[in-house]
Amino acid sequence: MLPIDTLPTDSPPNHPAPQLTLTTELFEQMRRHVALLAPEEACGLIAGQADRAHQVFPVTNQLHSTLRFRMAPDEQLRAFIRMDELGLELAAIYHSHPGGPSRPSITDVAEAYYPEAIYLIWFPDPAGWSCQGFTIREGVVQEARIQIAENE
Repeated sequence: MLPIDTLPTDSPPNHPAPQLTLTTELFEQMRRHVALLAPEEACGLIAGQADRAHQVFPVTNQLHSTLRFRMAPDEQLRAFIRMDELGLELAAIYHSHPGGPSRPSITDVAEAYYPEAIYLIWFPDPAGWSCQGFTIREGVVQEARIQIAENE
């Protein structure tokens, strides 16, 4: 049996890992958000096109928990409406694990309702905060590549 806080990742053979490109500005916006809310879990949405992020929407964790998050429904809806107005799609969902792990938890996998999205998990490390990306489809976790590009 695996520890409750870790799950295996499966990488389909001959399939490149999904990728999301973030600007430094968007990456730093999320990093500041998760650092500000620690030790609570922070959460939010990332809008984009194809594999490129264009906007971050921080959303209130209505649970105000150190172990779980639930996005405030009204803020989540406003973010989706704004994405639609901008002609963008949901590219990723982010949240923090202030006490670790750096991978999706069993709860994250069970509550992954957007198979097309990349899930970014923020976690503390000796240098501050880092994040890793994953896809979660039908209970299968696959690592996703996160690329940081200079601001445009």
